[in-house]
Amino acid sequence: MTEKFPSQRFSIAPMLDWTDRHCRYFHRQLTRNTLLYTEMVTTGAIIHGKGDYLAFGEQEHPVALQLGGSDPAALAQCAALAEARGYDEINLNVGCPSDRVQNGRFGACLMADAQLVADCIKAMRDVVSIPVTVKTRIGIDELDSYAFLCEFIERVADKGGCDTFIIHARKAWLSGLSPKENREIPPLDYPRVYQLKRDFPQLTLAINGGVKTLDEAKQHLQHLDGVMMGREAYQNPGILAQVDSELFGEAQAAVDLIAVVRSMYPYIEKELSQGTYLGHITRHMLGLFQGIPGARQWRRHLSENAHKPGADVQVVEAALTLVADKIPAAV
Repeated sequence: MTEKFPSQRFSIAPMLDWTDRHCRYFHRQLTRNTLLYTEMVTTGAIIHGKGDYLAFGEQEHPVALQLGGSDPAALAQCAALAEARGYDEINLNVGCPSDRVQNGRFGACLMADAQLVADCIKAMRDVVSIPVTVKTRIGIDELDSYAFLCEFIERVADKGGCDTFIIHARKAWLSGLSPKENREIPPLDYPRVYQLKRDFPQLTLAINGGVKTLDEAKQHLQHLDGVMMGREAYQNPGILAQVDSELFGEAQAAVDLIAVVRSMYPYIEKELSQGTYLGHITRHMLGLFQGIPGARQWRRHLSENAHKPGADVQVVEAALTLVADKIPAAV
């Protein structure tokens, strides 16, 4: 990883049902430096669940685990397990507004209890040596003044020892809006996050919400330490091929998207041998050729065939032939 920039300089947001380990492995083929996040995992799932909710591949580094929870002891237990497994960062979700998350008393509703968030961060920091960070909103419901945001940040930083915050530049409505609507309806307020950095220059602050291009990311980086991109990175992953050169200053040969797809074949074959369905991997790759002639045929072929019994890399190779002769050699 490039040393001259912090890991938070560019990251891909944790997205439930999207940023699973297959997605992260694929994204890592496109960018070496981007910090990748897991989907949010609850403390209850890790402690009591039957599956391995901490599974990830060594090739995914740098990778952060996002935790959902509000019990300091349970969070500390999970953070210690995650550090032992090799994660590079632990992130506490203080931003998700869904009813299910609120009922578990975690996510955005925690903004109303800054001291509890501070206690949670301190409990984790006491048992791990890797960074413990917070992803939050600029406010919730009627608690949306700049003073409220500053008080929250100050308490969590001072009492919890948190020095890195990722700020989704929208408030969250805890009732009346769906999670999808909470990503779209409350207006973005980038200047408020910029002001936060001016008022807390000692903290590492990254911004999230509505970032669609690397040019926009560069604009934010004139004011802040980092940018987190969400849905655009997932739906148009080809954008990630430019990140290492554009945002991390690496001298980089142009990225061949056809080669990126084929670099997935050993991983796909290994996963298939372990019982993974092809579609569980290729669903994350559908948007790779966005804007390129043949992209629709690529998506359609994978969507129609990857779920079939016995589907293997030949399905992907056949889909590639529908776009390969139409794509520039590299981007």
